[in-house]
Amino acid sequence: MVHGMMNQSSVTKFTLVGFSEYPGLQPPLFLAFLTIYTITLVGNLGLITVRKINPKLHTPMYFFLSHLSFLDICYSSVFTPKLLEILVVENRTISFVGCMAQFFFGCMCVITEMYMLAVMAYDRFVAVCNPLLYMVAMSHKLCALLVGGSYLWGGLCATILTYTLLQLSYCGPGVINHFGCEYSAILSVSCSDSSFSQMACLVISILSEACSVLITLASYVFIVVTIVKMPSKGGLRKAFSTCTSHLTAISIFHGIILLLYCVPNSNSSQLFVKVATVLYSVMIPMLNPLIYSLRNKDVKETVRKLISSKLHSH
Repeated sequence: MVHGMMNQSSVTKFTLVGFSEYPGLQPPLFLAFLTIYTITLVGNLGLITVRKINPKLHTPMYFFLSHLSFLDICYSSVFTPKLLEILVVENRTISFVGCMAQFFFGCMCVITEMYMLAVMAYDRFVAVCNPLLYMVAMSHKLCALLVGGSYLWGGLCATILTYTLLQLSYCGPGVINHFGCEYSAILSVSCSDSSFSQMACLVISILSEACSVLITLASYVFIVVTIVKMPSKGGLRKAFSTCTSHLTAISIFHGIILLLYCVPNSNSSQLFVKVATVLYSVMIPMLNPLIYSLRNKDVKETVRKLISSKLHSH
């Protein structure tokens, strides 16, 4: 760690390019991102509140969902405020420590969310394949363990990757062609051999992605087999509807992450990387509450009751 600290002396801050090459787009982008961020906060906080209020929603599925909402709030708050700031101010800098902290929390949230989605797939598997024993199988203790494990693994991976980045030297002028401290963006301003850090990132990415995708795929294979065997069409429809929201969220999340890391590193792809990062750091946190609540009768019912009670009280 001392070695890493010594390396910092050459660069104490970085300059974030953001979307400054498109000056005309700055005001509309600011308004768009501010709107999305507001919807994200309201939507996710709303989902957490609705679960607290309605006893019907005190089930494992909503316990995981409220943690997913919490992660989405944290994740969008890691990147969006800084993105909004660099769209309006001239001085688009971020301190070295701030940059590393932004990377650490962003990385932790992504990996934790990846596993939270896998845990939710397992939860759907138990609900569809073992409905009578669902509440017994998904006990409070197991749910807490699964959630705690996801946060722990996310934190551990983020710590390792941040440590490898701290071991590198960074030379001036320290201009990052991105709106935030995303992994490849930080590496682009390093002037020492980053092969070890890249190797660590590759191993952690493949391991995390493969494990979460395998858990999800295995869960859905069992779910499909169970649904196919169902004699009644009503049961089939109910089982399918509980899974579609989750499948939509998973497809968008993994799709964008795979897109982002399969892009060759060249100048022409830098805009693509920025746009893809916007999609998963700004858009996904907004979409999750919409995906889950729009298809859900209990959530809509609770929101309706809340609004009507507020209107009556006035």
